[in-house]
Amino acid sequence: MNMTTKSPASGKVDTSNLKHTPILIALLLGAMVALLNETLLGNALTVLMKEFEVTASTIQWLSTAYMLVVGVLVPITALLQQWLTTRQMFLIAMVTFLAGTLIAGFAPTFSVLLIGRIVQAIATGLISPLLMNTILIICPPEKRGATMGLIALVMMAAPAIGPTLSGVIVDSLNWRWLFYIVIPIVIISIMIGMKYIQNVSELTRPKVDYPSILLSTLGFGGFVYSFSASGDLGWSDAKVYGALIVGLISLCIFVVRQLKIENPILELRAFKVPMFTLSVGLIVIVMMSLFSTMTLLPMFLQTVLLVTAFKSGIIMLPGSVISAIMGPIAGKLFDKFSPKVIIVPGIVLVGIAMFLFKGITPDTSMLQIIIMHSVLMVGLMFVMTAQTYGLNQLTPDLYPHGTALFNTLQQVAGAIGTAIFISKMSSGTTKYMESSANPLDPVEKLNGLTSGFQGAFALGLIFIIVAFIVSLFLKEEKEGVKEARVLQNEH
Repeated sequence: MNMTTKSPASGKVDTSNLKHTPILIALLLGAMVALLNETLLGNALTVLMKEFEVTASTIQWLSTAYMLVVGVLVPITALLQQWLTTRQMFLIAMVTFLAGTLIAGFAPTFSVLLIGRIVQAIATGLISPLLMNTILIICPPEKRGATMGLIALVMMAAPAIGPTLSGVIVDSLNWRWLFYIVIPIVIISIMIGMKYIQNVSELTRPKVDYPSILLSTLGFGGFVYSFSASGDLGWSDAKVYGALIVGLISLCIFVVRQLKIENPILELRAFKVPMFTLSVGLIVIVMMSLFSTMTLLPMFLQTVLLVTAFKSGIIMLPGSVISAIMGPIAGKLFDKFSPKVIIVPGIVLVGIAMFLFKGITPDTSMLQIIIMHSVLMVGLMFVMTAQTYGLNQLTPDLYPHGTALFNTLQQVAGAIGTAIFISKMSSGTTKYMESSANPLDPVEKLNGLTSGFQGAFALGLIFIIVAFIVSLFLKEEKEGVKEARVLQNEH
């Protein structure tokens, strides 16, 4: 069996004798089922409402609780990776996911199903940062782009395929098969991981600051919940603005504490690296637009064009397939060219797609929507290389913190982006209907909805313009820095 050792000179874990391919396969399979699971219930919510005789607001907790747990857990993964070996953390994550899947798949009541989803979310919060951190350690900087392209493939394709797969399974089998089908994949991932995954990072086991964990939980949890729930409850609801206030206060105290204590659970000094900070900002802005589009486009298809949830998933499938193909290609190009050559054109493509979506109408053909969505997804694959670029700027001791920051802020960006764009869509529709001479006319109602969607996509275009301006400040990493990182990884 391949074993990792520590270099006597530096105390750093030697990963040179590890078999990288099976390690990546195990981690990618784990991440794939975890991310697929985020959207797999999309087309089954109505069925589940009838099955368990619960309301729409209650059934929504299957998604809200999932996002909430992931948002709370991801920030502390940097600490967990300093206490647990790579093998331990992987097996804990995947066995936990398997347990959650079994609980959900055989759930006799809604409460048990919700518990299963929460257990799955715990595993998802662990596996994604672990995957990224492991790649940063075992892959040299000059090859990370291609490997990160595979991650981008999984991160984008798996959630996008979820609604389509969900529609097929719910129509042909029953909702429990949404959980049954992932069980063999999870077991295969566990078996490969047990055989090949060894520890790749040094265990420092720092002192655990429990107040920081509490503040992180209240801060990120309150923030994600408030924005996630605002769409259904509205900002005037006491639970929504109460959670936001608690979240903001907790986050402020959390940040101050992390900068003062000796062993922070999330090392914020990573933001002292300018290009890392810039790339994080870029990804957050783009991800806000992406999450909103992934929500708005199916809504437009189903409410304006009146297609079924299953058909809307089919319409979005080509873009997902194209993004899966382009992910590794974009990664390999990133390894060969400067960041601007890859990232800036990607933002331009996303901007073009947003501009086209801004003019969407009930007369827009399905083919046009497929093309626009495909352009968006191709551009996004190029933009996602900014994450690799940002993490490349950090020293190895900051890798777990850098991946935790990226994953945490993407969760926050998703919650904020979705809330902002849904709110913009709703307000645009309301404004149109208030000025309409005949608001009860079905045609006017359709025009009102269209106006709301157009306004939301126009806002998305503004966000992308901001991202384009930010991308112009990206700098190419100096060759000397790259060489130093290679030497640092070797010793």
